[in-house]
Amino acid sequence: MDTLNAEKAVRNRYAEGAPTRVADLCCPTDYDPSYLEAIPSEVLERDYGCGDPSRHLRPGETVLDLGSGTGKVCFIAAQVVGPAGRVIGVDMTTDMLEVTRRNAPLVAERLGYANVEFRRGRIQDPALDLDLLDQELAVRPAGNYEQLLAAQEHADELRRHQPLAPTESIDVVVSNYVLNLVGVKARDQLFSEIHRVLRRGGRAVISDIVSDEPVPMELRNDSELWSGCISGAFTEHGFLEAFERAGFYGIRVLARQAEPWRIVEGIEFRWLTVEAFRGKEGACLERRQAVVYRGPFKEVLDDDGHRLQRGHRHAVCDKTFRIYQSEPYGEHFDFIEPLQIVPLSEAEPFDCCRSALRETKGHDYDANTEAAACCSPESDC
Repeated sequence: MDTLNAEKAVRNRYAEGAPTRVADLCCPTDYDPSYLEAIPSEVLERDYGCGDPSRHLRPGETVLDLGSGTGKVCFIAAQVVGPAGRVIGVDMTTDMLEVTRRNAPLVAERLGYANVEFRRGRIQDPALDLDLLDQELAVRPAGNYEQLLAAQEHADELRRHQPLAPTESIDVVVSNYVLNLVGVKARDQLFSEIHRVLRRGGRAVISDIVSDEPVPMELRNDSELWSGCISGAFTEHGFLEAFERAGFYGIRVLARQAEPWRIVEGIEFRWLTVEAFRGKEGACLERRQAVVYRGPFKEVLDDDGHRLQRGHRHAVCDKTFRIYQSEPYGEHFDFIEPLQIVPLSEAEPFDCCRSALRETKGHDYDANTEAAACCSPESDC
């Protein structure tokens, strides 16, 4: 389904789901009940989601929720990140935003702090604040072609100078059940924008509906199935590949629904929660570092094409060395600095296309030491 028809179907369906609960938009999900106590029943009754990305957040983080709906995940996230954190919900449906904005002060009063705000935007274009654009259009309507061009130019100005979500401003992007609603042609932009707003080292934690095989075109053109989070589903491997194409690394499945949520014409639909990290951009510099992959696999291949054999000292650039020290890799590696540290200012380019083993001690290293005391796991040393 093309982007405009997809958006129209979604707006209509979710506008219907704002004042009254629509059961077939819901996928059973368990949330921590302690976080639900502060959330008004109106929000809980109109929640439409398929997973719980909020359980993977941490105190103090800045969170962007794409497709925030009536705000349930945002209000849970507000409690997880605490008063030192911040949560921004983005949705294009005015009926949903009316519910969230009306209930936000009630949640803040119950929590004792206000750290959530809701903004109107399209999840594939989180640079454009639609409320600000509407203010301009109210003064200068786009009644003819020239005025339409002027409105588009103003939208570009808003993206550049008053972005809804600025570049590298977010620690974690979350989303629950809505990426599959975006038209196919806009999906590369969607993942690129998620990548853009994240800080270096930031991550996306996305729950969405996926299918076990490609959805045929006749189902994709069904607006009822599309707006119901069925026919627009990514395939399971296609969902992960979309993050990879956008430049993410460390992509992994955090949770996968065992039994299908729905089966349509033999195709299984279930939810996945995927985590992906941003920050592998930048120069590859030689500082003579090495890593040892601990296992358990005999050999692994990372997102940049580094092939690592278990137990070998592999030469890596400084950037890769630092990435492996962070999530989600750290526990799988040992890290070896060279005997003589190479200052960053003196580091030369490193060819990451090659795969090489490394001697970190230096060619003239011939020291001798006395044997250190050895302790068995059962003994006290």
